[in-house]
Amino acid sequence: MNIRNGVVAVGHVIAIRDSKVTLELAPADPRPRVTYGSYLAIHAGTRVLVAVVTALTLGGTLGARTVLADLDLLGEIVEEEGRSFARGVTIYPVIGDAALLLPACDLQLIYRVSAARTAAVGSHAQDPSLPACIKADDLLAKHFAVLGATGVGKSSAVAVILDAVLGARPDVRAFLLDVHNEYAACFGPRANVVSPRTLKLPFWLFNIEEVTDVIYGGRPPVDEEIEILAELVPAAKAKYAQYKEAGERQLIKRSAARTSGFTADTPVPYLLQDLVALIDERMGRLENRNSRLHHHRLITRIETIRSDPRYAFMFDNANVGGDVMGDLLAHLFRLQPDGRPITIMQLAGLPAEVLDAVVCVLCRLAFEFGIWSDGAVPLLFVCEEAHRYASADRSVGFSPTRRALSRIAREGRKHGVHLGLVTQRPAELDPTIISQCSTVFAMRMTNDRDQAYLAAAVSDTANLLSFVPHLGTGECIAFGEGVPIPARVRFSRLAAEALPRSDTSGSGLDTTGAEPSAAFVGTVVERWRVATMNKGRTEPDPVAALGAREPVPEGGAGAALDQAHRRLLRRPLDAADSAPAQESRSAGSGLWQSR
Repeated sequence: MNIRNGVVAVGHVIAIRDSKVTLELAPADPRPRVTYGSYLAIHAGTRVLVAVVTALTLGGTLGARTVLADLDLLGEIVEEEGRSFARGVTIYPVIGDAALLLPACDLQLIYRVSAARTAAVGSHAQDPSLPACIKADDLLAKHFAVLGATGVGKSSAVAVILDAVLGARPDVRAFLLDVHNEYAACFGPRANVVSPRTLKLPFWLFNIEEVTDVIYGGRPPVDEEIEILAELVPAAKAKYAQYKEAGERQLIKRSAARTSGFTADTPVPYLLQDLVALIDERMGRLENRNSRLHHHRLITRIETIRSDPRYAFMFDNANVGGDVMGDLLAHLFRLQPDGRPITIMQLAGLPAEVLDAVVCVLCRLAFEFGIWSDGAVPLLFVCEEAHRYASADRSVGFSPTRRALSRIAREGRKHGVHLGLVTQRPAELDPTIISQCSTVFAMRMTNDRDQAYLAAAVSDTANLLSFVPHLGTGECIAFGEGVPIPARVRFSRLAAEALPRSDTSGSGLDTTGAEPSAAFVGTVVERWRVATMNKGRTEPDPVAALGAREPVPEGGAGAALDQAHRRLLRRPLDAADSAPAQESRSAGSGLWQSR
């Protein structure tokens, strides 16, 4: 029996290959219990090597059964200049070296975080009394990702991590894209919750790609109409800038658009009525019937979404004006937090057709603010369901959103913008983006593709990824720059009132208790109908009709729309207008591509 410092050896080294070691375990009695995931200490000369058990097998002959244990070497405990733990190994064991269970004092040593700003997010599976800490600076500096299947406690883990980061770094602001409206209760009064009802994101903040996506609702745009927008949006911006300064529209010069320097992507205000008037004015000077038709259809599209109450967050006060960009940035990114350093942006309830464009705008605003503020206010941008906005399949999704997230991943840290990705399908996430995340919290995943992708994307996990399919709810394998060593961690439990809970309706209707009554159902139906009604209309709006087939009458956009409306009520739609779009988004050189 081999005993060192009063501790019984569990086995001896019989094979060594790279960072992997095989032990022959001692007879079961009086050997301490060794199981899958146990941490062992191998005494190799002056160093103590730390290893984790990754496999147990029964070997030998029928008459002499032995148990073999496969180990991965994690690092070594160094005695020089004080006892400390270092990743990697500088000396290897030899055949016959003894292995012992790692004592609690050494377990504390390898999990100890020496960074200045740390925070506990849970406890270690090896010893629940040991807090699992993250290094807040390293976690933020190189981004992080939380991966896991549905129902494994991913949302609770995100809430715990954000709470820890904000506690360790009071100077950081957090912005969370809440896809399922489930985080509102997680942070109590410290969160600024922005819902679709309270969101004010003026249409003029959208660049040409984003506003195109809004106008066409995810369908392929018409190139001729986009050219009209690209030419006349800068003119509308110049027009607004001039009469804002002069105070009188009559003083506006026609040459302003050419000399103003505005582009279609310059984030300055303009009035929607000015844009429509410019389109209508140019349409009146055209003789070509097809060109007039493109202008008329573009006006119809703009007026259709302008009158849709679901788009009120963009078009309320569209014809009033006012430069609210500074106030909006301060509100969304909590520049003056007033005790609320985190914004929860609830996305459920926004029109599905415009969701990608809204996410793109928010990503772009966060990154651009970091650039032009020289990173004065560190911002953590957390994207839930990241695979929806940055898919590995380039033919899926809205390519500008992918580019916006990619810019934060690749360049954000230089400008104080940090990224947190949350996804249940890492294999479907753009590998360029997730590769920028140097800290990963991998929760239970049973999909083979996701496991293979994770194994290929990361290294230095000491084979701990083999635990991923068998993790319990609320557990993860944490590895990377933000943790001292790869480890199996159980996240802290949230209080019952702080647990994430989905509220995709945001209605505030009380559905608890008895079964829904007839009055409740009636209220739901009424809200449903009101949400799809056009404000200020007394007759149906030709939503599906995207243009007239007859010459457009003179007399302005209003007369054209009224006459087109009367014609549409008298005849059926053409197949080209009524057939559903069969195209899909493309991330190629063009904006759109057919399937």
